[in-house]
Amino acid sequence: MKTIRKTLAVAALAGTALLSASAHAFFGNDDDTLKLGYLVKQPEEPWFQTEWSFAEKAGEKYGFEVIKMAVPDGEKTLNAIDTLAASGAKGFVICTPDPKLGPAIMAKAKSYGLKVVTVDDQFLNAKGKPMTDVPLVMMAASQIGQRQGQELYKEMQKRGWNPADSAVMAITADELDTARRRVDGSISALKEAGFPADQIYRVPTKTNDIPGALDAANSLLVQYPNVKHWLVVGMNDNTVLGGIRATEGQGFDAQNVIGIGINGVDAVNELAKSKPTGFYGSLLPSPDVHGFKSIESLYKWVKDGVEPNKYVEVTDVVLITRDNYKAELKKKGL
Repeated sequence: MKTIRKTLAVAALAGTALLSASAHAFFGNDDDTLKLGYLVKQPEEPWFQTEWSFAEKAGEKYGFEVIKMAVPDGEKTLNAIDTLAASGAKGFVICTPDPKLGPAIMAKAKSYGLKVVTVDDQFLNAKGKPMTDVPLVMMAASQIGQRQGQELYKEMQKRGWNPADSAVMAITADELDTARRRVDGSISALKEAGFPADQIYRVPTKTNDIPGALDAANSLLVQYPNVKHWLVVGMNDNTVLGGIRATEGQGFDAQNVIGIGINGVDAVNELAKSKPTGFYGSLLPSPDVHGFKSIESLYKWVKDGVEPNKYVEVTDVVLITRDNYKAELKKKGL
């Protein structure tokens, strides 16, 4: 009987050791190290890989551990918060897969006492309004839109286009606040530069991707058959690329179309083509800045009680074209 009890005791101790080893393997070996999560919706994208990389640089600078997690949908997002809480994390940065998950994410985070900073995409409440009480780090939408318009006008002037036979194709998604502010910013800059307001045509897209923008652009092009030159505006690279594909389908030569996207990383294949297209370039933001700033502010909030600003606009962008895209992407670690 004593032998059996001794055997069971040894087995129990071994099991405890195994559980402890597993916990340390998953959660880290230093229980005193501050842990912060960094959750992204598309970890395979170079943009988010760069954000992760610079979040880790912040961790190295300040001495905290970054727990990187992929959250491609709502279920995985809420499960990830459970996992972070179990790991002893004190908060997390998140680029949500769906802004409408904001209330559920915040409810779950508050139940564990976790602090939250959002990056790139703003949470929306149950009524679809921005949750302005949650700290946010993102691109300055209006200013970046204005830069898009300025660069389009500059390139149009270089090509010597006559404004009288030129027009702007503005592919819109006004139900998304960021999309609306980017496109409005671009249009305001074009007007300010002197482009005729009555030759700026807005057309809504059902989806912010190439197929959706292609359909929207085609419906616009057939309405204005006398336009010789098109400037293409959209909220991101893919909406602009959809517009470019439509002009190609309607027989426009690349020299008679100028499209400038926003994001950069989705424009690489287009800029790498051996023959130039109407897609002139893209405004490359700063995932390095987003990754470092967002988690740095979270760290100071957790460690020192310094609450982050509710809205941090990042205005650092560079225009990438066929001539410089490789060098500029390399600088950003993309």
